[in-house]
Amino acid sequence: MQGYAEVVAGLPTEPFDAVLREAVAREGAENERDLDHRALRRLSAALRERYAALAGTAFPADPLDQVASAAEAVFRSWDAPKAVAWRRLNGLDDLAGTAVTVQTMVFGNAGGTSGAGVGFTRDPATGERTLYFDFCCNGQGEDVVAGRRTLADGDRLRALLPDAFHALEAVAARLEALFHDAQDFEFTVQEGNFFLLQTRRAQRTALAALRMAVDMVAEGLVTPAEALHRLDGLDLASLGRTHFAPPLPAPLALAVVAGAGVASGPVALDAAAAARFAVAGTPAILVRPETLTADIAGLADAAGLLTAAGSRTAHAAVVARQLGKVCVVGCADLEIDLALRRCRIGGKALDEGDPVSLDGNTGAIYAGALAVLTERPERELAAVAAWRAAASPAPPAPNLSHARRGRGRRKAAGEGDRVAPK
Repeated sequence: MQGYAEVVAGLPTEPFDAVLREAVAREGAENERDLDHRALRRLSAALRERYAALAGTAFPADPLDQVASAAEAVFRSWDAPKAVAWRRLNGLDDLAGTAVTVQTMVFGNAGGTSGAGVGFTRDPATGERTLYFDFCCNGQGEDVVAGRRTLADGDRLRALLPDAFHALEAVAARLEALFHDAQDFEFTVQEGNFFLLQTRRAQRTALAALRMAVDMVAEGLVTPAEALHRLDGLDLASLGRTHFAPPLPAPLALAVVAGAGVASGPVALDAAAAARFAVAGTPAILVRPETLTADIAGLADAAGLLTAAGSRTAHAAVVARQLGKVCVVGCADLEIDLALRRCRIGGKALDEGDPVSLDGNTGAIYAGALAVLTERPERELAAVAAWRAAASPAPPAPNLSHARRGRGRRKAAGEGDRVAPK
């Protein structure tokens, strides 16, 4: 009901979040997933009442009405400001529209042996060949990608549902073998059974694209020619792994790494502030409560993103990586006061405009601006140079016999000139 209210009916999120917080606090639970069926029944009634008060109509009870309205909401989303901004940033303004698929569901919120997750077959920030995924026990896909939760159930999946975890590993390997490229996929575990929902080519940083191309050629997944084609449009000469120069101060706090590299800049507490700093020539660090795709315009203007909640596979984190932004999420020690235009990180108060530094390699957050070192990816660049050299056609060998014949003819002509009558 809460998801329908926000996504389909376009109602504000905070009134429903307030109902949720009250229910969790009343039951003394850690979150809504710990509520029993009686508490959930009371919560559902409270959400229905809040929906009716805000929408001016009762929550739709007919499932077919819900499906039809949800499909209409997808079509409306095409013209949402965040979607328009995304297409503009990626040169996709001429696309005709979007589509809707209606399909049978499996349920990740079916109990303790269920859950939902998003995975990448390789690290989309660094390109490392390692399974990169987030999992939410007893939750649905929206709990993973919406950016409102800090997820740490990956180890729980390995420990409690080893068969599902092995299925996850096997699927990742099969997807790369099938598509010959890194994949971004969504999955659900329902009562211990693994289901693959969808897959697509993984968005990645430029540095990750370089490493993936080199590694996949070495693994025999793609040819050097295909790898070079994938690197078209990338400025390889500008690529590098950035680090803060030692010695480093003590970090204010630690967060979850979602986008590699390092960045410093003034604190910007919303997209409008990030735009102002960018116009002034100083890209900011966008500091937000959650990783939301509504912040895409601010992400484009900023040097990095720091959030109090959210996961590394949330939609906004995926966007930040594709834009090449340093991104650290799920910082439990971050508090934001928009009214005062101030935040607190690990106990230190920072006003909007104060400098802060993000380390997307370690997840550390520092006060002030720090010096940056850049390390060139020499191994990968050498491999690309070798492919290009091998692909370049050799210059044609000179035709020496033709050259000799030519010289002979020129000599005879010269001799004739000398004896010709004037």
